[in-house]
Amino acid sequence: MANEPSRDRGALPAKLADLDGSDPELLFDHLYENYEPTVERWVRRLVGPSADVEDLIHDVFVVALRRRGEFRGEAKVTTWLFRITHFVACKRRFRQRLRHFLDGLHRAEAELVAPPSPTPLELVEQRQQCGRLYAALDRLPDKYRTAIILCDIEGVAAEEAGQLLGLTANAMWVRVHRGRAMLLEQLTRCQGRAAV
Repeated sequence: MANEPSRDRGALPAKLADLDGSDPELLFDHLYENYEPTVERWVRRLVGPSADVEDLIHDVFVVALRRRGEFRGEAKVTTWLFRITHFVACKRRFRQRLRHFLDGLHRAEAELVAPPSPTPLELVEQRQQCGRLYAALDRLPDKYRTAIILCDIEGVAAEEAGQLLGLTANAMWVRVHRGRAMLLEQLTRCQGRAAV
């Protein structure tokens, strides 16, 4: 009985490094057959039920196979595999948190770039408001109507609009302010009639 290997080491030699020259598939098969249930239990506890457990288990054994030369036999195989499992689980959790963070940034950026499209009711209200605005603009004298359209609707600077109409910038601003006052009066009257 003293010559039998311990349950933890299975049929492995004292050092996994002794198998470096051996068939890596044989080592992988041996590790997987003997330690898969234990690694699965660790993975489930470390990452929770929502993780893709089978992928993580596979990752653990692939890392173990790659790092077989680092196992010196000073600790149990289960200790070595647990450290690898813990590393793989932490790495997966970090990637998930990073992905979640980046997705949140992407969603926030997308909301800033593309505002939500208006509802059909909002579209109807916008059309009605636009119609009332242009109806009120049509009732203004032409010189004030033109000043408001150029400066307020088109966004042309007062200096440039004045040059287009042969006016100074100050004269243009006078027309814009008088036109705004007249337009406000027209819209207020129109709103009062709509309320009645």
